Amino acid sequence: MAVQQKQWARSIFLYSTILLAGAGALVFGDKLITGGDKGASAATSAPRPAMKVTVVKADLGDVPLTGEWVGTLDGYVNAQIQPQANGYLIRQNYREGSQVEEGQVLFEIDPRPFEAALQQAQGQLGQAQAQLALAQINVNRDTPLAEARAIARSQLDNEIQQKAQAEASVKTAEAAVATANLNLGFTKVRSLITGVAGQATTQVGNLVSTQSILTSVSQLDPIKVYFSISDSEYLALTKRADAGGSDLLHGASNIPLELTLSNGEVYPEKGHVVFVDRQLNSQTGAIRIAASFPNPGNILRPGQFGRVRAETKVLRNAVLVPQAAITELQGQEQVYTVGTNNTVHVNNVTLGPQYGNNWVVESGLPGGSLVIVDNLQKLREGAPVSPESAKYQVAANAQSNQPAGR
Repeated sequence: MAVQQKQWARSIFLYSTILLAGAGALVFGDKLITGGDKGASAATSAPRPAMKVTVVKADLGDVPLTGEWVGTLDGYVNAQIQPQANGYLIRQNYREGSQVEEGQVLFEIDPRPFEAALQQAQGQLGQAQAQLALAQINVNRDTPLAEARAIARSQLDNEIQQKAQAEASVKTAEAAVATANLNLGFTKVRSLITGVAGQATTQVGNLVSTQSILTSVSQLDPIKVYFSISDSEYLALTKRADAGGSDLLHGASNIPLELTLSNGEVYPEKGHVVFVDRQLNSQTGAIRIAASFPNPGNILRPGQFGRVRAETKVLRNAVLVPQAAITELQGQEQVYTVGTNNTVHVNNVTLGPQYGNNWVVESGLPGGSLVIVDNLQKLREGAPVSPESAKYQVAANAQSNQPAGR
């Protein structure tokens, strides 16, 4: 009995020891947890370090807006060379693709039929002149006889009438001679303008008529460039050409045009407007314009394509920001600026045309703002930053070769 009581007391002691050890472990673990929460809270409440960012100043400046249009080159004057006489082509007197002068003989037609016609007309003229001479002799002889009443007055009247008819016949014969001589001259087909002659479309030996086109000659210096512009662009150019907005042609010298060739090179000569169509095309909403460009050496040729560029207007006091400062979120353009206390402020902006490497901001950003240009993906509204000025500024007045418009 005594032995059982001792075993029972020992079991109770061991159980109590286990309970006390578990309670101590819980208290210690709770302290550890409590201490960890305090550490985390302390870490969370610590101030976030300011991020270094690069900023530039959004300056105000005048930005020229340019329009660009696709143009087709054509000769300033294009003349189709057609003969004014029918006959066989016997000679070609020019080299295709060469420069020809006004009045130069390009082709010759067989002149023999026209020479015969001229000789015939000259013979008829001689007959008419002989009849006139005879009529004049009769009038001179019978005039004093009629006054002396040696012959009837009616006979003199008839002779005077015959003389008038002979004079008319002489004039008709002279006109026939002139026509025959002119037709003979038409057997030499001449260029009516100075320019570059194209390929001959008819070969020597062919029978040609007044409907035949032998070749074409184009005046290439200066050369024309045709292009079409919209109604609003036409009004803007007219306003820029003349303060009163009266006529684009009269103020064309105020709008120098620039031509970019198909290989991307800018043509060194400047052009100006020489033609404005009389009406707007109702189907396309555009009006046709022609510009003239100097073409020394005939480098430019009809049929080539190019891009014509001109300044349409100037934006005064425009706000410019670098392209690197623009971000987009769900279709809305945004610009990050440094606000008060060196914190980030997000600006929703409306962009205008591009100017060089910069964008024109139409609304949403005041001039003079400090615009952030790097680390944009890490920035949030109100985040502290450490701004550093960039080594460059937005060049508001710099020249740019990029066209206006986005």
